[in-house]
Amino acid sequence: MKRKGAPVPCLEREEEVGQNKKAKRLTDEFVAAQEVKVAKRDEFGGSILTDRAFSDLPLSQPTLKALDEMGFKTMTEIQARTIPLMLEGRDVIGAAQTGSGKTLAFLVPAIEMMHFARCLPRNGTKIIVISPTRELAMQTHAVAKSLLKHHTQTLGLVVGGVPIGKEAQQLVKGVNLLVATPGRLLDHLKKTNNFIYKNLECLIIDEADRMLGLNFKDEMGEILKRLPMKRHTILFSATQSTEVFEFAKLSFKKRAEENIHEAAQPKPVYIGVDDKKPKATVSGLKQYCCIVESEEKFLSLYNFLKKQRSKKTMVFFSTREAVKFYSELLGYINMECFHMVGTLKQSARNSNLRGFTQAKSGIFLCTDVAARGIDIPSVDWVVQYDAP
Repeated sequence: MKRKGAPVPCLEREEEVGQNKKAKRLTDEFVAAQEVKVAKRDEFGGSILTDRAFSDLPLSQPTLKALDEMGFKTMTEIQARTIPLMLEGRDVIGAAQTGSGKTLAFLVPAIEMMHFARCLPRNGTKIIVISPTRELAMQTHAVAKSLLKHHTQTLGLVVGGVPIGKEAQQLVKGVNLLVATPGRLLDHLKKTNNFIYKNLECLIIDEADRMLGLNFKDEMGEILKRLPMKRHTILFSATQSTEVFEFAKLSFKKRAEENIHEAAQPKPVYIGVDDKKPKATVSGLKQYCCIVESEEKFLSLYNFLKKQRSKKTMVFFSTREAVKFYSELLGYINMECFHMVGTLKQSARNSNLRGFTQAKSGIFLCTDVAARGIDIPSVDWVVQYDAP
């Protein structure tokens, strides 16, 4: 018998299996209704990495050189299955867990398209990547910057929390690959004169499920209405749900309407890396729950953090107010921590995230603004303080 308050393994295995079966059913229904082609799955031995090398793909030398300098030689499964299709100009719906390599999966073919089209600043924006949060957008921008090191195409970033005027100036000069958050992108589409996006070739929507979770559906609807109809669309999501597939239908709708009087176009391709896995969570992840009385909840957290001071721990709260309150409380009792919420100034968000990322140990308090896609190395513990 476990003592009250002691962590015990989560009894969620059957629920996870049920959730993955539900995701599979939703996927099958979406594919059947939309006549989406499902990509055949090769055998990759169950590992996130495959034996397929980037050098096996028909990539340009500047891209291959950048990948080599970044230390990427072999592809993950999502990369091996999506990059060849995207190089062919196919529309793709990709589903894979966070950390599976989706960023390179869409950036590599996007950069190749610009390279072989010999895009110049005067051609305007050819690729738009939309990310749900500022931090994820900045991370994607950093990866794109490394990949473009030996290319001549231009790169831009537009996110909330920074002066919009400087962004507008950059857009007017000509940005071939633009990484953006939904709200700020919509602002520029509405207000920035001489922002050339009529030549858009490809729209990439990253973490679509998170986009919906942050209530960006209306903004995305407005963005899709304003962008050129004739474009390729790439949509990535870590989870599948009815809302995600409804969003996918909206994202591909304009392309379908544009092609209604043209010859039959190739169907979008659905690629689900984790569809056949019995569990929705990453393999090797251990989960525990600790059941305590409400008045003992903070004390349990404090004791845990005190014992794990030499480790790297993230603690998620359900509200911004809770993050601020517990950050001040822990600081008052000499347990310093980093924190991040949506209302924090962007410079402070960047500083706190960078500090925790570079630290060998520490505590990071946050809301779900940091829950998806951000690359923070060597995290030992993730604590969900408020029950989902």
